[in-house]
Amino acid sequence: MTYLDEQDRNAIRPIKRRVEDEFLSRPGVIGVDIGEKITGGRPTGRAAIVVYVCAKGPNHPLQIPASVEGIPTDVVAESIVLHRALLSPDEQQPVVAERHAVLRGGISIGPARAVRVVPPDVSVPGDYVIVGTMGALVVSRGERQVLGLTNFHVGCVDDAWMVGDRMVHPSRVDGGVTDLDDIGVLNRAALSGSVNAAAVLLDPDRPHRAEILDIGAVTGSAAAAVGTTVRKRGRTTALTHGVVASTDATITVDFGDGIGIRRLRNQLRVTACDGRFGDHGDSGSVLVDADNRIVGLYCAGTLSGSMGFANPIDRVLDQLDVEVLTPDIPSTRTPAA
Repeated sequence: MTYLDEQDRNAIRPIKRRVEDEFLSRPGVIGVDIGEKITGGRPTGRAAIVVYVCAKGPNHPLQIPASVEGIPTDVVAESIVLHRALLSPDEQQPVVAERHAVLRGGISIGPARAVRVVPPDVSVPGDYVIVGTMGALVVSRGERQVLGLTNFHVGCVDDAWMVGDRMVHPSRVDGGVTDLDDIGVLNRAALSGSVNAAAVLLDPDRPHRAEILDIGAVTGSAAAAVGTTVRKRGRTTALTHGVVASTDATITVDFGDGIGIRRLRNQLRVTACDGRFGDHGDSGSVLVDADNRIVGLYCAGTLSGSMGFANPIDRVLDQLDVEVLTPDIPSTRTPAA
């Protein structure tokens, strides 16, 4: 795959920003990005404004111009969904999921409370439990308290969330039990233009390490660049690898009843190196570069899982008022030996 250089992106970026809201207002359009023009299944080497739609073809009423201000467009049929998972408490659950006495990134997490979910989000209305991933540990900039980082749609779920909601590891989907598996409380959250994040204040009696399962110690954070090879450790797909294909993706995703459709701008778009990069239950995992620096917070992907989307980590940290916890950063708690 060819990755456009920054000069090409800089030339297209202001044009893409001028037209993306108008494109996204059209029925069926779910994303606008910058990428390489593909014709007949083959890359052309030309930079384009990429428009993601739910369906395409001669019988579809959607009309996207062939070019905008001299920049070609490329219409791609795709579905983009949040990658949390949910289960009815009446459904059979695993006897034991991954259970870690020492908390770290890359592990199953979910609210202790069940949430009411209705069609079309599920086929049968009822109370459901949620699972995602606690991607990494962070520390609050003021109190220096240790928190677990995840997505808003994992920790908060709907508009009934409250600071103080209990969280469990493993999640209730994975057999976690309220009270017995409580690890802390929802402490802060942000759902804004480019951020979909929440943080859980960890209970003081739970040991932790500033590392990510299967990846190792975290060294800090950094800005993502197109062409950067990244890894993530998610609850469902475990350790996967990908490449940052864009830092300019704007997507619309359905957060469900009570919150509805939200638009996330300037997201990282990642393509899988092999098969799937993410799947349902991986929301909240973090993207890590070759130096173990966190560059993004994974939140959504395509149905096939071959392409994923993540918030740039600097915006997440600023909106939650936290910083990435590394082994050399002091906190109000003592890490596990």
